[in-house]
Amino acid sequence: MRAALSALHYSGVDELMAPFTGGAGVIFTLHHVRPDEPDAFDPNGILRVTPEFLDLVVRLVKDRGFDVLSLDDVHYRLSEGDLDRPFACFTFDDGYRDNYQHAYPIFRRHGLPFAVYVTTDFADGRGDLWWLALEKVIRETATIELKMEGGWRRYACATSPEKTEAFRSIYWWLRRTPEGEARHTVAELCRAYDVDVSRLCSDLAMTWGEIRELARDPLVTIGAHTRRHYAIAPLSLAEARLEITESTRRIEVELGRPVRHFSFPYGDEQSAGARDFELARELGFKTAVTTRKQLLHARHSGEMTGLPRVSLNGEFQDARYVKVMLSGAPFALQSIVRRVNPWPPATSVAR
Repeated sequence: MRAALSALHYSGVDELMAPFTGGAGVIFTLHHVRPDEPDAFDPNGILRVTPEFLDLVVRLVKDRGFDVLSLDDVHYRLSEGDLDRPFACFTFDDGYRDNYQHAYPIFRRHGLPFAVYVTTDFADGRGDLWWLALEKVIRETATIELKMEGGWRRYACATSPEKTEAFRSIYWWLRRTPEGEARHTVAELCRAYDVDVSRLCSDLAMTWGEIRELARDPLVTIGAHTRRHYAIAPLSLAEARLEITESTRRIEVELGRPVRHFSFPYGDEQSAGARDFELARELGFKTAVTTRKQLLHARHSGEMTGLPRVSLNGEFQDARYVKVMLSGAPFALQSIVRRVNPWPPATSVAR
């Protein structure tokens, strides 16, 4: 992907396409913001950007004439067709403490809005950060054996490349497994290899006190991101409704105000679909976002509860990649290729 973005940049194709492929605006997806932690085994590093890179992107979009908007203002601009000026919106999934520690000061310094979607079990300190638990097991173990796809599979995990391959293989298998079973598998691995993950959530997620402090700032929007961080599409309609409404009510009790914006966990095509977008609309959300990669266009005024976003992640921490994505060229080209030669949709890296 980086090679393709670099090719578009250095060839100038992105600038040539921009008048035709550029959108009305962009909603950025982020997760963690914290100083760089170089590590040869870093499978979840894709979810992390540095404060310096975030500040660079904020300055870049401002310099390119983008208005930085809250989610309420994104909804207004799309609803009213007020699309003369391009806009950007910064959103953070899950509710990690580093958003409070490192991202908040950047937006406060610039006087610009942003949004945090809170997974309420995380804020309660009892959430299941299973992808980080899996990383921790592999990091602390030289060999892993588990039952998968009908038989026992052993992974060598002595070196960083071996650990990376083991994580990749196990992670994507778990993503294809019913989520309750997948989480049970990771919990069993933690027990089998005596890896303590009991403090992962309380160490990494914001407390309600920190969330309330953010919410008091008019620059900050707090949205919902379910209670347990389960993919919504595989759930029954009743389960999906409960997963969403429990998180919304919990946030409303803690903050004393309505929650009007939602983010689908994982957010890819397998995790949220038309039924779920309609459910979010029925539940009264002004907007709901996915991780489907695309800029915003006028047509999205009719798709407010299934909006696409563009990921700012650890693999693309370079201004040239951001500029190419803002041109819309990579998303337009990807759409053309899929129409000519369809393949199963790319699996999201979002957690």
